[in-house]
Amino acid sequence: MDLRKSLAATIRTIRKNKGLTQEDFGVVSSRTYLSSLERGLKSPTLDKLEDLAGVLDVHPATIVLMAYALRAQPLDPEDLIEEVSKETKNLCATVK
Repeated sequence: MDLRKSLAATIRTIRKNKGLTQEDFGVVSSRTYLSSLERGLKSPTLDKLEDLAGVLDVHPATIVLMAYALRAQPLDPEDLIEEVSKETKNLCATVK
């Protein structure tokens, strides 16, 4: 699965799991735009991803991580989380 399709599936899955409709995103996005995202026709900017995450009540990184986990199947999501966590800790240790 390509990244755009896995991001689309991620957004749609989280939205449905939270019991939200596309219309519930009206404050941050049009229903048409959200539909385009969920069909993999468009990709959100980071700012838009943050807005969508706010409505979904998840961290934007959760959306990105889940998209990469779907794309990398059969990779275990816990392995991906561990890898990202280690990389982030190492990189943050170098920031001053």
